[in-house]
Amino acid sequence: MESGRLEGKVAVITGGASGIGLACAKRYAQEGAAIVISDLGINRLEAAAADIRKGTNGKVMFYEADVCHEEQIEALMNAAIKEFGHIDTVLAAAGVSSASYVSGENGEGPVGSDDGQLINKSLDEWNKVLQINLTGVMLTDRLAARIMIDQGTGGTIVNIASSAARVALPGAVDYCVSKAGVAMLTHAFSVEMIEHNIRVNAIGPGFIETPMTQGMQDDADGTEMMLGMTPMGRLGKPLEMANTALYLACDESSYTTGATLYPSGGMHVS
Repeated sequence: MESGRLEGKVAVITGGASGIGLACAKRYAQEGAAIVISDLGINRLEAAAADIRKGTNGKVMFYEADVCHEEQIEALMNAAIKEFGHIDTVLAAAGVSSASYVSGENGEGPVGSDDGQLINKSLDEWNKVLQINLTGVMLTDRLAARIMIDQGTGGTIVNIASSAARVALPGAVDYCVSKAGVAMLTHAFSVEMIEHNIRVNAIGPGFIETPMTQGMQDDADGTEMMLGMTPMGRLGKPLEMANTALYLACDESSYTTGATLYPSGGMHVS
């Protein structure tokens, strides 16, 4: 495949210290982009930035920001512009599987426990998942778009939704609803951004080998559940998600906007 598909571009990635966000940051850097990653935890960000620099152009910076706070995302965008002069593509990858999930740490075991069911979930838990997974993406998208509009150069935005936007997971209703919201946010916002030459797309991963699914990977019942829902019979690799995001971020997808692609091992065809 042709290299340098993001040569000269600047990419801002939330949730970039681990999992799919980190895989995308590495892949974008391999294709020539200058990278700005954001997440929670300075030590994690330092380690991730060092990892990204290996075998790439080395144009990597990090900035700690919580996507729940608009002023922190705005500061992230401003830091990227101060360092690299412009922003061309943004990946909104920050997210949680549940209110108790800590970014970068191993996730819980199988979904579906009574404690996780909607009738037993506190309003604070519900609000936290929606705030991070949906409102955080919305804030990231619109602040990125405002900058791209001011630049007058267009750009691309890629959101991380989930196959749970289309496949119900009992015990994870808040997660499913938040990711369905990301898919619709992507579709609706893309229409508003067409006149500005800003393309807005999303990917909806299935079960991927990341810290978020590690708890289920370590549990026999969890592994059986994930593989049973995946016709390909295996978990996806973070690199496979990064390749999908790269396509949407670069000019190869120049006629694509408002789409959510589902790299999910056939989860939606069975």
